[in-house]
Amino acid sequence: MTRPFFVAGATGFTGREVVRQARQRGLEVVAHVRPDSTRLSRWRSRFDELGARVDTTPWEEAAMARTLAGAAPGCVLALIGTTRARGRQASRRGRVEDYDSVDYGLTALLVRAARQAGTEPAPRFVYLSSVGAGARSRSAYLRTRARVELELEESGLPFTIVRPSFIVGPDRDDARPGERIGAGLVDGALAVTGLLGGRRLRDRYRSIGNVDLAGALVEIALDPAEEGQVVEPEQLQRRLRGRGPR
Repeated sequence: MTRPFFVAGATGFTGREVVRQARQRGLEVVAHVRPDSTRLSRWRSRFDELGARVDTTPWEEAAMARTLAGAAPGCVLALIGTTRARGRQASRRGRVEDYDSVDYGLTALLVRAARQAGTEPAPRFVYLSSVGAGARSRSAYLRTRARVELELEESGLPFTIVRPSFIVGPDRDDARPGERIGAGLVDGALAVTGLLGGRRLRDRYRSIGNVDLAGALVEIALDPAEEGQVVEPEQLQRRLRGRGPR
């Protein structure tokens, strides 16, 4: 693929690693950073060192469509999301930042912008969703992810949906101790389940490191066979096993 990657959510836990690994492969990368980010200078310096181009287009549909038309990416990676803790922090600053406005709203805006950009061929849209995404889920987060998936599938864009389980790693900006402990407990139980023959269940729900996930996302984005696919956790785990030692 000679056309660049456009990474939305480039400053996130997985996004920053996608940028790094894509650049390691010699791929051209446009790393999107919110223009109002309090760490814009830090991210610009970090991505400049990697050789990625930093883009600060505001989250406005027409502006984003113009940016995508100019960049003409071969792949748009949507790695966008927020947490309840961030939502509470934003609320104290008088901003709304929740699953509806961020996880759904910004991703849906990006889908529409990619469609309106009019590049030929259209970029493949790789969406980082979650295991368990479903319209009837009890979880607002998972219902939101399912809503984005449906909109993407109906957009007419070439797409790939990736559904990992817990994403873990040592360098999160937000500590998420509950999620980390939960992932550890689940992984321990799943290890026993795997030994007892429940490999499919183990591979579906075991955690994945952000470094491994980012590598898989880059490979998936480069693989034409993944177009139109929903990549479940079991497939991610098989892909990782197929790489051998890192």
